[in-house]
Amino acid sequence: MTGLERTLSFLNGNSVDHPPFHPIIMRWAAKYAGIKYRDFCLDPFSKCKAMFLCARDFNIDWVTVMSDPWAEASAFGIQVEYPENSLPVDKCGHFPDAKSASHLKHYDPLKNKRCNNRLIEIKEFRKHREDELFVVGWVEGPVAEYVDLRGATEASMDLFLEPEAVEKSMDIIIESAMDFISLQIKAGAHCIGIGDAFCSQIGPDLYSQFAYARQKKLVEYIHSEGALAKLHICGNTESILKQMIQTGTDIIDIDHLVPSMEIFEPLINKHQVFSGKSDPVTIIQDGTPEKIKQSVFQDFKQARGRCIVSAGCEITPGTTDENMKAFSMAASELSEKK
Repeated sequence: MTGLERTLSFLNGNSVDHPPFHPIIMRWAAKYAGIKYRDFCLDPFSKCKAMFLCARDFNIDWVTVMSDPWAEASAFGIQVEYPENSLPVDKCGHFPDAKSASHLKHYDPLKNKRCNNRLIEIKEFRKHREDELFVVGWVEGPVAEYVDLRGATEASMDLFLEPEAVEKSMDIIIESAMDFISLQIKAGAHCIGIGDAFCSQIGPDLYSQFAYARQKKLVEYIHSEGALAKLHICGNTESILKQMIQTGTDIIDIDHLVPSMEIFEPLINKHQVFSGKSDPVTIIQDGTPEKIKQSVFQDFKQARGRCIVSAGCEITPGTTDENMKAFSMAASELSEKK
């Protein structure tokens, strides 16, 4: 059974040999492949090489375009610095106030190098592993992208002080994201991930006001274009998890900070699954193979078998190859009966 077959069958509620293995690998993938992280972010062929290598060596069922959150922000005018082997840093170009941000201009993904690179990556994934791997494109969600454009402190204040201007900005953000989504699906993505990490920091009331309906709109648009949707919000999302499920997204990422998936499992429909939620540091990076296996089996039990095997967020670059192999082995040892 290929990773693509396994993932699609699992999402449809059909029997599989074991649940899909979808660890989020970015800095770890670059390190394993011997690629500078700058190249992983900026050179689509380097990223594809690293993702293919990791998929082969660790029996990973998916590949993604994920590397950093600055692709769309750069298209909106944020200037980003890419150190050789560490995380990219936004240097300038932030909007000075909420009012100016509300006059965002739609961008053309085909004219922005970072966005266009993602399309190249998706095409490369499909060209070389057409029927083998589940290919996931990516867009930033409305809250995360607004934070990228204004800065975290300024954006947080805007939510309270200038909500109307913020909502105008976010509407432009998701309209632009839909254009980018269409191109990624046309390029061959089976699924589009929506990354909206800052939502775990704003509480359920602000999530309802600013994020929920817009995320739901993106999910519905992805479905209308013939693809699946994945919603990624790291941090403790317990207070907003019910609404995350109600967006209708097919895959709901769960971070290790969420105490349990058990009480939320009855809320998902037969075509929805969780993904997570081992702690990437204390379990996957620093744990023993037995602790990794215990975590994976516990998560699977909490979700009553409706959980893709993954960590709560990105696998750290400090994770050893041995622990990654143990993580992969734990996934392969699961079955729906367990």
